Amino acid sequence: MSAVSDIPARARASEVPVVTPLSHTDPLGNPFLRTRFALPARPPTYLRRPRLVDHLDQAFKTPLTLLNGPAGAGKTLLAAEWASRQSPPVAWLSFDGGDDRPGLFWAYVLQALRAGGAPPSDAVGTPVNASRVGRRLLSTLASELNDRERPVLLVLDEYDRVADAKIAEQLEFVLHHAGQGLRLVLVTRTEPLLPLHRYRAVGELTEIRSAELAFTPEEAAALLELHGVSVPIEAARTLVDRTRGWAAGLSLSALAARENSDPELYLKEFEADRSTVADFLLAEVLKRQTRETQDLLLRVSVLDRFCPDLANALTQRIDAEPLLAGLHRENAFVERLGHSWYQLHPLFREILRAHLRVRLPGLEPELHRRAARWLRRHGHLPETLAHSAAADDWDLAAGALVDDLAIGRLFTGPNSHDLAQLFSHMGPEARSPATDLVRAAHDLSHHDLDHGLASLRHAEERLADDDRDLAAARLSCALLEALAARLNGCPPQVEKAAETAAELRQEVPAHLLDEHPELTALLLTHVGSTLLWAGRFEDARAVLNTVAEAPGGPSTEAPREEAMGHLALLDYLNGWPGRAERKALAAVSEADRPGPPQPTGSVIGRLVLAAVAVDRNELDRAQALIDQTADLPFEARDPVTAAGRALAAARLLMARGKMRAAVEAVAPAVPAAVASPWAASQEALVTSAAHLAEGRPDRATEALRAVSGEQPVCAVEAASIQLAARGTAAAFDLLDSIHAEERTGPAVTVRAALVRARAADAAGDTATARKLLAQALLDARRERLRRPFLDAGAWIRPHMATASLHHLAAGWLMPAPPLPRERPGPPPPPAPLVVVELSAREHDVLERVARMMSTEEIAADLYLSVNTVKTHLKSVYRKLAVNRRGEAVRRARDLRML
Repeated sequence: MSAVSDIPARARASEVPVVTPLSHTDPLGNPFLRTRFALPARPPTYLRRPRLVDHLDQAFKTPLTLLNGPAGAGKTLLAAEWASRQSPPVAWLSFDGGDDRPGLFWAYVLQALRAGGAPPSDAVGTPVNASRVGRRLLSTLASELNDRERPVLLVLDEYDRVADAKIAEQLEFVLHHAGQGLRLVLVTRTEPLLPLHRYRAVGELTEIRSAELAFTPEEAAALLELHGVSVPIEAARTLVDRTRGWAAGLSLSALAARENSDPELYLKEFEADRSTVADFLLAEVLKRQTRETQDLLLRVSVLDRFCPDLANALTQRIDAEPLLAGLHRENAFVERLGHSWYQLHPLFREILRAHLRVRLPGLEPELHRRAARWLRRHGHLPETLAHSAAADDWDLAAGALVDDLAIGRLFTGPNSHDLAQLFSHMGPEARSPATDLVRAAHDLSHHDLDHGLASLRHAEERLADDDRDLAAARLSCALLEALAARLNGCPPQVEKAAETAAELRQEVPAHLLDEHPELTALLLTHVGSTLLWAGRFEDARAVLNTVAEAPGGPSTEAPREEAMGHLALLDYLNGWPGRAERKALAAVSEADRPGPPQPTGSVIGRLVLAAVAVDRNELDRAQALIDQTADLPFEARDPVTAAGRALAAARLLMARGKMRAAVEAVAPAVPAAVASPWAASQEALVTSAAHLAEGRPDRATEALRAVSGEQPVCAVEAASIQLAARGTAAAFDLLDSIHAEERTGPAVTVRAALVRARAADAAGDTATARKLLAQALLDARRERLRRPFLDAGAWIRPHMATASLHHLAAGWLMPAPPLPRERPGPPPPPAPLVVVELSAREHDVLERVARMMSTEEIAADLYLSVNTVKTHLKSVYRKLAVNRRGEAVRRARDLRML
């Protein structure tokens, strides 16, 4: 028995282990190199990461631990740091390229055990043949390890250099039979040839892989700090995104940044192909591959993702599948995405692309073209477009977009802005029906009707001469014809385009229509907008409701918002301000999310909200909403949007007494093929009101001849002007023309009651006048319609001073009377020195509280949950330093928030 074995086990555990001198030679007769058994030294810039160390501590609970990651992932230093903190015996062995023979492998393992303080007995023996090892040696070694009271920790670094399946089988045999006496840690770039699934299934495997080895932004910032580079956490986060938290990339970037005058800017903008990172990856990854694998990597570097078939299309070979599988298995910066798709590490891809231009100059455009053709055949439209553009093949790009029936994606969807940017680089030399259609779509989307129609006519002429089945292209033409008709305000043209589209839908494959619901939604939105312009309100409502109620999805989001905005305008024009506000809020709130510029629906929604705010005498809010539409798109040329802005702006100016400015603002400066009856009526009303205010009643009544009697809101406002101009009979004729229909809202009934009340007052019938005023106040209170009463004139004031009418107006139209106090109460809380501003949503909630709406009613009105409303209320109470609803309303009025 050896001297070490004579020492009691308890004493041996507490003492420094006896280490057998490393004087042996390996089976080839070469001396063992001591550096192979020594823990690697950690540099001063090494960052200890407790989360990984804590995970590695699980190694003592499982027989096998796997540290698997690419070159430079920090595996070795992590394992070395952790092993240095463990109690003996700890055996470390680093492999090199010559250890891939069973006898040599086990000779080094046995020597590592001796160096780590767990020497095998003489009974185990030593391999004498580099290529073979006896079963007896392995069995004896496993038995001795199994007899140990304290397990041996054996770390095999760079195990990926060992690829012999026989060695893996032998290692698994020893590990299995060593029982609790061996804890094996494999540090490797590749997947070891061990039955990991069996260990994983019974919970006997600890794994730390690439995703966990990646640095977090906080760890990256700390690592940079160790290198003498201090940057904000956001800069570290950007670097982590670019490097995927790769340890070597971070360290090499930090070393380079330290020498730069602006480290933060360098880390953000450094060129990967001209850095030490490139040297590392080319030496450690690319140059270790075969010529065929290097060629594959260079060619697929033009792709964001790839599968074997796509890679074969670029290499024009058929060996991509095994090569990619091998690269992934070797952790050679080829990442598996699932379903046979892969991607390159971002930095590796940058470096390879630059290397491609040097090794294979001029090939890159052709690679993009090959990729685009393969992707088009396999139905990957976005990537087809990107690679076609990169190849400068615009006929291919536009053809793919049109053939896929995806031209509507230029107008709507989460990628519409990116798609428009992509095609903005298309030059005039690209000439095909598809490129003409894309040009037409681009011009019409910017409301350039002349150029858009010219490109559309070119496309239609070329399609007429083409005998192929081009139903998708012709259906795209119909969509653009409808948009042109909308911009031109021409209902016959838009209805003709809709009929053509309906016929062509029968010729287009059903799956394309299902994949692109945005085309139908956009087409119907253009139809509905044009019908609204023409005053065909019920037809417009039916079409727009179809769009607004369609199943949701990113591709139809913009047309649904547009439809909702137009429906809000319809409700406003029919005298339903509350309904209009709810729909407008829905359109605006959907469009307020971060992303591309807002669609027309958000513009119209804001304009409707502004008009409603004028009716409620919230003039500053109305001005703010109108100002928000000044720089938004789709405003200058679209007739409905332009008329809506003219209407809101003119009403605001009238409320402020600026009658001449209102007349100038009310006429939309957009030519249209068909005049809009409601837009013309609004213009006539403003003009008439201006004449009346300036003392010209005859000219006022003359201007009213242009008012359409089919618009109840316009008719009742015209009646009010007629009555003020002494045209009592004409006023009552207008009122009588308004039928008591469901579509007539409170904005009509309130004004109609005020006109009749004024006529009764003039006739000396005070009782009837006050009865009508009471009816008007009741109808107006829920909607908070203040302007009709403020514009009524001096005749109304004596009536409003009566107790019954004052009570109906108190709290929303007129100040509420002070409440009698039965006994002195606590003094109110002091007003804050600086008023905390309410958010837009808190203001909306507070306004509805002032209208005596319940929490549930507010939630329904604003499309919020009850809990969300309660949260907003608590915030309002805190900001206004109050505890109750009534106090909040009074405090807000004192501060002129309401």
